[in-house]
Amino acid sequence: MRISLIAVGKLGRAPEAALALDYAQRAAAAGRSLGLAPVEIVEVEARKPGKAAEAEAILARVGAARLIACDEHGQTFTSRAFAAKLAALRDDGVRELAFAIGGADGLDAAVTSAAAETLAFGPQTWPHALVRAMLAEQVYRAVTILAGSPYHRD
Repeated sequence: MRISLIAVGKLGRAPEAALALDYAQRAAAAGRSLGLAPVEIVEVEARKPGKAAEAEAILARVGAARLIACDEHGQTFTSRAFAAKLAALRDDGVRELAFAIGGADGLDAAVTSAAAETLAFGPQTWPHALVRAMLAEQVYRAVTILAGSPYHRD
C-alpha cells in the first residue's frame, strides 16, 4: 500500500522537513516487506491564498487514494491501534492511502468532506510543519509494530 503524506506548503531546509523525511524513509524501508511502501511526503502549493485553494491543491494530488484528513476534531488512536488500522486497510485491499495535512489555518471543509475519516493528534493545536514529522513518525512506528520490532514500547 502506497502511503502519501500530502502537506500544504514547502518547508525547504527546515528541521521539521528533515525529520519528517527521515521517518518517511525509515517507514518505507521497514514497510516494504509488509506491503506498506513507498511512504512519501508530497508538498503542495495553492495558486491563490486561502483554504479553498489549498483544498484544490490537496485533492488534485489524492487521486484514487483513500483519504484520511488530519484535523483536530478527528479520531485519536493509540500507536498500536493506528498500526492495526494501517494493516486493516492494507488487508482490505486499499492500494493507496493519503493523509492530508493543511496549512496554518487547517483544512477546508472540502477536504474533510472528501476524506473517509479524520485523524487527530489529541485536542491540542499543533503547527502544521510539526504535524508532518509527527505523522511520519507514527507511520514508521506503526510499521515497526507490525514488523515486531522493539522500537515501540508500551
